[in-house]
Amino acid sequence: MKKIIGLVLSLTVIAGVCAAVLAYVNTITRGPIAEMLVKKTVDAAKAVMPQGVADVAETAGGVFVGTAADGTVVGYAVTGADAGGYGGDVVLMVGFQADKKTVVCYKTLAAAETPGLGMKLNTPEFSGQFGGKDATTLKVKKDGGAIEAITAATITSRAVCRAIAAAAAKLQ
Repeated sequence: MKKIIGLVLSLTVIAGVCAAVLAYVNTITRGPIAEMLVKKTVDAAKAVMPQGVADVAETAGGVFVGTAADGTVVGYAVTGADAGGYGGDVVLMVGFQADKKTVVCYKTLAAAETPGLGMKLNTPEFSGQFGGKDATTLKVKKDGGAIEAITAATITSRAVCRAIAAAAAKLQ
């Protein structure tokens, strides 16, 4: 009985020390991780803006506005998400022309799709199909649209279309 109590006490102490170390590491890394996420988001917003953007500013609603050197609005960038991806949420930063509905391009902020299949959402062959299209009417060909789905990853392709539509809805 004493042996069991000793083992339980030892495991409790070890678990407590491990929990303390993890809590300490979390407090140290929380700030840098948040800063990197903000930088990744801002960099993605700049990358998806139309040509001719001289300055990018974020509004209170999380919408990035791209302006030309003379101050005219050239385009917008906003995040769009869809929970219906094969591996969970698909989160994109989507660039739009000044009309707020014509897609420029997108960058993936988060996706846990199948490597080699669904993660092809990042390839130019797939993502290049969206440029110049109306975000409110995007559908894959199986659903009567113009987007050629990723082979064996129709669920992911649909999630990308819905995420872009969700981004466009934020601008309306």
